[in-house]
Amino acid sequence: MAGVNKVILVGNLGKDPEVRHLDNGIAVANFSLATTESYTNKQGERVNQTEWHNIVLWRGLADVAEKYLKKGNSIYVEGKISTRKWEDKEGNTRYSTDIIADKMTMLGSKSDNSPSNSSPVSAASDSNPSSDSGNDDLPF
Repeated sequence: MAGVNKVILVGNLGKDPEVRHLDNGIAVANFSLATTESYTNKQGERVNQTEWHNIVLWRGLADVAEKYLKKGNSIYVEGKISTRKWEDKEGNTRYSTDIIADKMTMLGSKSDNSPSNSSPVSAASDSNPSSDSGNDDLPF
């Protein structure tokens, strides 16, 4: 039986994306994303619980992130969980869990996500950038 590794998050950027370009020209963006859940505890107090996620965007999504995303922006991401094993400077084994996003949609108003005098990209996907459904005559 095949497994499923699918993550869907809606949250706010904890910092501006850090974008770098590999030797082969491929862009990669990294940033933290905060997701917050609210609940009422037994004492009747409202409690907010925030989780922080490391997000990685590649290629075209990284370019969109570099151009439009800023700390505090609200976004929707879909992707998969990936855990890396590495050694720190002292030789200790460390683990990092990242969300490798293959879809991203900017939420909120256009002014929240776009630099002045440009039109924002509201959604992007790296899953298959060459596919085009050709449904340009949709009624909406």
